[in-house]
Amino acid sequence: MSANLLIYLDGKIVPESEAKISVFDHGLLYGDGVFEGIRIYNGRVFRLTEHLKRLYDCARAICLTIPISFEEMEKATLETVAANKLTDGYIRLVITRGVGSLGLNPYQCPKASVIIIASTIALYPQERYEKGLNLITCGTRRPNSAALSPQVKSLNYLNNIMAKIECLQAGCDEGIMLNDQGLVAECTGDNLFIVKNGKVSTPPISSGALDGITRRAVIEILADMGIPCAEVPMTRFDIYTADECFLTGTAAEVIAAVQYDRRLIGDGTPGKLTNDLIVRFKALANSTGTPVPYS
Repeated sequence: MSANLLIYLDGKIVPESEAKISVFDHGLLYGDGVFEGIRIYNGRVFRLTEHLKRLYDCARAICLTIPISFEEMEKATLETVAANKLTDGYIRLVITRGVGSLGLNPYQCPKASVIIIASTIALYPQERYEKGLNLITCGTRRPNSAALSPQVKSLNYLNNIMAKIECLQAGCDEGIMLNDQGLVAECTGDNLFIVKNGKVSTPPISSGALDGITRRAVIEILADMGIPCAEVPMTRFDIYTADECFLTGTAAEVIAAVQYDRRLIGDGTPGKLTNDLIVRFKALANSTGTPVPYS
């Protein structure tokens, strides 16, 4: 992280040392807010409109009023990237409920806060992209959608964090989270796909998977290749017996998984289709997106 990082905070771009929020902000006190992670490639913000639409949808779902318009948010995001002179990197866009009382009542928070961070990110070392990830089944389950919709990217990520701790303690890179019915939902921070007999499938949104932006992009790439992708309920058996498995996410992009619960997936190396998708996704990401207006 750069020592000279500039942060957008409630209408102003300020040095990181001045980017502070109140200890009474409900985003800190209760994880009350929403966020988006967005990538910058080759001077363009990848699928910015889709990310912002999801951000505003998530805010609406939790009765959180974002204090600036969609167009203002787009402008502020691009200006923050430009201010940090980033041509490749990562944006974390955070909306907190704002300052309120120590009670739960969100209506005592008169105005939400908007935070935009533009920096760099490296989720996995290059070796993992070449050799693939090892996965486990996490004991921590995804919450039932009746408790909180998996489509809301809220600031309360403790469920995912506890699952991630399991992975790290087991010496693994990632883990698969099941829903309360025992069906595969997603990984701690990524969507999941498998390849079996030339056919590609991924858990449906109804199983507890986030409707990921990179997930959508990969499904579109597959369609362009003439390969349909089925969204079907999936069990651990389906992954154990898959020919290939790969994960998708804004930070992870596309990455192979080669071992699951100490069982090799396929021959234990990244598969041909997975490697092809990695190349195709990078080409798409580096050639499309909203241009950053550098001065």
